[in-house]
Amino acid sequence: MAIFTSHSPEKEKAHRNDYENQSLAYSLDDGKTWIKYCGNPVLKNPGITDFRDPKVMWYEPAKKWIMTLATKNKVTFYSSPDLKNWIKESEFGENAGAHGGVWECPDLFTLDDHGNKVWVLIVHINPGATNLGSGTQYFVGSFDGKKFTADHSGMKWLDYGPDDYAGITWSNTGNRKIFLGWMSNWLYANFVPTVKWRNAMTLPRELGIRQVGNDVFIVSRPVKEFDKIEEKRKILSDVMITKSFDITQEIGNVKFPCRLNLSLENIKDFSIILSNNIGEELLIGFDKEKNQFYIDRTRSGKTNFQKDFAGKATAPRFIKSQKLNLSLIFDESSVELFGDDGLTVMTSIFFSGKPYDKMNISSPGNLLINKLEYVEFKSIWR
Repeated sequence: MAIFTSHSPEKEKAHRNDYENQSLAYSLDDGKTWIKYCGNPVLKNPGITDFRDPKVMWYEPAKKWIMTLATKNKVTFYSSPDLKNWIKESEFGENAGAHGGVWECPDLFTLDDHGNKVWVLIVHINPGATNLGSGTQYFVGSFDGKKFTADHSGMKWLDYGPDDYAGITWSNTGNRKIFLGWMSNWLYANFVPTVKWRNAMTLPRELGIRQVGNDVFIVSRPVKEFDKIEEKRKILSDVMITKSFDITQEIGNVKFPCRLNLSLENIKDFSIILSNNIGEELLIGFDKEKNQFYIDRTRSGKTNFQKDFAGKATAPRFIKSQKLNLSLIFDESSVELFGDDGLTVMTSIFFSGKPYDKMNISSPGNLLINKLEYVEFKSIWR
């Protein structure tokens, strides 16, 4: 079964506000071909311009289907016994979270917190994200089959970088909840300087729950299956950084895709610099005074295709421990940052004039890295 938004370009051109409705299709050959239900639409537009992106789940306690739908600046929940007849249950979000733009691609699911079921609602917003343009916010709370109640009204972001949007989770992964996002931003998605492709997807990420003090956060980590394509590994212990340390002297030239893992017992300011021989560089690091991670693509290469692309994106650190672990996964035009076991996550794309092949670490003082690990991966196309 497939639930989808049927969009009418003719109605939109006629400036009607009911051009998006929810429809049903079914397949009798394991998804090879699809037949649209003759009674479409199964959920008619009530008269609003943004009425889309259904995510449907089975709610076992009440033996009914729940549709989570993006409706302008909030989410509306509908229920059905048979996927064909839907009734409105409730709305959420008018006075919660970020509201700098339209809400899109909601997703409702549960995560396990030491045996307790925690309900999570993911909602994407464009514009109005923490680092301009598109972004992914979430709410933690409870759901009773009719109404979602958040434990907080403020903003929490699944990814603080500029380039993770419109992601949702799979429904057939057992007890694991795996998220995949679109690696771009509507500020510049149509203008990126590429030739044969435009934008990509993030790595699949397994989601979990972590408590910090009295607050509850979602953590995101690359799926464990990613380890199966490891090709080369280099581990260095007790690396003392005095101003600068050239990693490529130890590992050779950087080859993508690759991963850099750092473990520190005593955190200080530092930057990881990815560069090439034409003066372009991407900076990823940590500012101890501001207690935040950052990705700076100001001098990363091709940046003038959109006025907001160049710049420095930042993300808060949520724990006060002096110990820090950081994992960076690089590809030809992207970096995905996972700090403190996925408590802080950032995703950013970049477009260098020549491939980056150099990597070093800088720090204003002496910095001891207890463990530095560099891993190269096979391409999934090989």
